[in-house]
Order: sequence, then C-alpha cells, then structure tokens
Amino acid sequence: MHKILTLALAATLLPATAMAQTAPDPARLKADVATMVGFGTRHTLSDPDHPTRGIGAARRWYASEMEKIGAGCGGCISVQTIERVFTNDRAPAGARVINVLGVQQGRDPNRVVIVQGHIDSRVSDPMNATSDAPGANDDASGVALVIEAARLLSKQKFDATIIYAALSGEEQGLLGGTLLAETARDRGWVVSAVLNNDIVGNTVGQNGSRVADRVRVFSEGIRISESQAEQALRRGNGGEDDGPSRALAKAIDQVAGSIKGGLDVFVDRRPDRFGRGGDHEPFLRLGFPAVRFSVGIENYNQQHQDLRTENGIEYGDTIDKMDFPYLAKVTAINVAAIQRLASAPAAPGNVALNGAVGSDTKVVWDAVPGAAGYRVHWRRNDAQDWTQSRDVPAGATETVLKDIIVDDTFFGVSALSASGAQSIVTFGGRALRRP
Repeated sequence: MHKILTLALAATLLPATAMAQTAPDPARLKADVATMVGFGTRHTLSDPDHPTRGIGAARRWYASEMEKIGAGCGGCISVQTIERVFTNDRAPAGARVINVLGVQQGRDPNRVVIVQGHIDSRVSDPMNATSDAPGANDDASGVALVIEAARLLSKQKFDATIIYAALSGEEQGLLGGTLLAETARDRGWVVSAVLNNDIVGNTVGQNGSRVADRVRVFSEGIRISESQAEQALRRGNGGEDDGPSRALAKAIDQVAGSIKGGLDVFVDRRPDRFGRGGDHEPFLRLGFPAVRFSVGIENYNQQHQDLRTENGIEYGDTIDKMDFPYLAKVTAINVAAIQRLASAPAAPGNVALNGAVGSDTKVVWDAVPGAAGYRVHWRRNDAQDWTQSRDVPAGATETVLKDIIVDDTFFGVSALSASGAQSIVTFGGRALRRP
C-alpha cells in the first residue's frame, strides 16, 4: 500500500471512517455463515422450494435478513428480486437464476454503489446439486459481509443508492453477475462502484502459510469494454494503470489506510486471479467500475471440493477453516469505501489536457451534477499513486497548473461533496477524435 498523500487528500478520508457507528462484529458474521452452511447445499440447481435445504431456502433467508434490517431503520431498505432463465453447459436444461437485492435508496435513486457476494455453492462436480456443499468461505463469507454492511450503513443517509446483492448462479458461469450487470444497464443506473466479495474469510493457505495482514483487490487497468481506438488512446495517454476500476482499487487502498488496526490492501493489477473469474467481470464488460475482494492467500483444498479426508488431508469448504476477525476487517474496508463513494458525487465523465510544447498544463473536465467542488490530482509519470492535488470550487471546470509539464506528469480529477467525500479519480489525457 502506498502511503504518499497530500494533507488535503488524507483529510478527505476522515469523514468516511468517522461515519461508522460500530465496527463489524465477527460473532454476527460467523452466525450468518453458519446459517448459510446449515442449508446443506446452495447449488443453483438445487430444490428452490424446500423449506430448509437448498438455494431457495437460502435466498428466502437472505431476503428476511434484509427485511429485518429495513424494519430497524424505518423502511430504509426494500427487498427486490430479479430473475432470468439461463441455459449453458452447466445449466443444460435451463436454470432460473434469482438475485435478491436489498435497496437502500439514496437522494439520487439512479446512481448506485453495489456491494455483492454469491449465495450459491458447489462441490467437485459443478453439476452435483444434491450433495452437501457448505460453501462457507466460497461464498457465504461474501454474503455475510454484505449483510453486515447493510446493518452498519442502514441508519445513515447517502447521496447514492446502495444495492446489497446476494447473487445466484456464480458457479454455473457468472450468471447472477451477468443478470445484475445487465439490469443496471437496462435500468440506466449510473454505477459509481461495484464491490464484489468472493472468498474473503480465510487466512491459512494451501501451503500452510498464514496471511492475516492483507486483502487482495483485483482490478483491470485498460478497460475490456473499450474499443480498439479507445484502448490505443489510453496507451498513448499513459493511462494503463488508471482506468475506472483501477482508480476504484486505488481509492479503496486509500480508505483502508485510514482504518486503525485494519488490513493492507494489495492492489492486484489484473482483473482476477490468474485464469479465473468472478461476478464483477460482467460489470467490466459493460464498462462499469468493478473490483474483486479476495483473501491474501487461498487454500484450494477448501474450494469446489467434495467433503472427504484423503491421506490425512481434509477437503471441503467448512466453517472451521475460517477466520472471522479477519472477515470483520475485510468488511470494515467495504463499509468505509461505500461510505465514501455513496457520499460523494459521481466521478467526472471526461478529463482533457492541454499543454503540449509548453511549460504549463491546462486541465479541463466535465461538470458533475451536485458537486460542491473538484480536486485536481497529479503525479510524476514514474509514480503509481497521486502525490499532489489542488481543490477547485464548484462551477469551475478547468484550471491551469503553472510550471507543471504535461510530458512528465499524469493528471486526474475527482468530484467532491460539501462534506469532502471524494469520487474516484478520472484520468486525464487527449480526447478521442471521432470520425
């Protein structure tokens, strides 16, 4: 984690963490994971109607938890479901995928921050819908985090709407993530951030090493949704490390650094683990800023495994392998990041630079509705994180940085709320010339 921040930038991180009324509770997280494990299997193709076993029972329980939280805050959270039938090689007869959403309406109902985990589970055979598949870490840990975030954030008011999502169908091909991402597109949501939490509750890895001081946050640099011309422009501008999802990961890194006794954020500079994927990726394909949280070290004997013991090795994703104080710390980072991003305006849509063959740089950006001001950031081209900044009042959409040479410097702009909450940073460069 890089610690170099201007005093002004560091100061904007304080309001978000100060807003937290209580810390995440490891005991509540454990109880929620135990409840999900108690459904036996949560395979997407399991019985949707059984009262106590299978994916349907798990989804109904999640909805009831969201309803309880909503009742405790005077109805601030409503429960919605979205569904669609998907057919693929892991659902050859068609699978009805149902996502359960807790919706905490913000002052702007159309701008959203999404925090999500997948409620489905599996064993070794992805088509086995009947054997016990506890799915404690993968991914009851992520769903428990989402519920705990709702408990902590529900009594606060935000500018953006927060979506607390329990997704189905991840193990059958990222179906729940696809459904929610396409719903966001079809409803015209302005998505400020997607925080996907998948495998966030263990600290002992495959080789026996314990990693309890960090959490990995995966993000893309150049956007998969960009055209070839847009990707070429990003490379020409030097913005490979500053796409919206990478900017989101850097913002999370900054937020985590302000949490006393918390975890280091390992900004993992690829979209997901090597050769693997998660429910944030459908959002990336549609151009939304999205990241994946995962533990600092994984134990593959506890993922996608039939419950068994072979040669003295225990296989299976059981609750006894989890570390709930660690999960509480990952939850705290999510909560603080949501507080910041849901309190801030949207990020500027475009930032353009002028200054070629000159000693000064002019930075111009799109106005953001509701912004109380803007923060112009810059850093040397050999640095990864912003090191300097200047605040500009509301109404202004440009500034000139004297004696800052554009050739050797990267620039970006974020939008500020009246309380100082800051959006993610939009990277600046030459605009794409349209034919």
